[in-house]
Amino acid sequence: MESVFKKLYETNVNEHVEKKGEFSYLSWPYAVAQLRLADPNASWEVKRFTDDLPYQKTELGVFVEVAVTVQGVTLSQIHPVLDGKNKPLLEPSAFEINTSLQRCLVKAVALHGLGLYIYAGEDLPQVENQGDASRAVATPKPSQPVRQGEVVFLTGKQLGYINKLVAETKTDVQQLLTFFGFDSLENIPKVEVNRVIRVLENNRQKEAA
Repeated sequence: MESVFKKLYETNVNEHVEKKGEFSYLSWPYAVAQLRLADPNASWEVKRFTDDLPYQKTELGVFVEVAVTVQGVTLSQIHPVLDGKNKPLLEPSAFEINTSLQRCLVKAVALHGLGLYIYAGEDLPQVENQGDASRAVATPKPSQPVRQGEVVFLTGKQLGYINKLVAETKTDVQQLLTFFGFDSLENIPKVEVNRVIRVLENNRQKEAA
């Protein structure tokens, strides 16, 4: 049986990502639909805390937890209840708790592959400019993916867009390649392209903020 993780991870979700300021969110109805299409038996559960409430109050804030089960594998995600600026709330409303549960569900689904690349840049530090030499633009490849053995690499159009983002964000190419474990921009596997683009786009948004 084909890995559901592989199928979900390779799904391009860009058209279903909502932007709110510098933050990106994947539509939860879309995430649930793709999850059930990939595994009709997939299920999820909202964790219950004290007094059977779907949230836990702490001194640091209020937290929710959602567990998603795919092909018998259960993975859970804990998420703080946040305001519109992604700041923790100590006394959230019912609406804010419900919104956090939806976001938590989407992140729990992401643990199974869908839209995982959206969050790839959350823990990637901003890279300082190391000089123009380190940001040399690679030569675009043909418009179709290039195969080398069993690996399918990015297209020339995708490479061109990545080069554009690298230039705009003044990203150190070598540090970017080291972070992802690639030897060159031209040899980025097709399945990893969206993850690289998302990281660079996140950096661009942070610079513009």
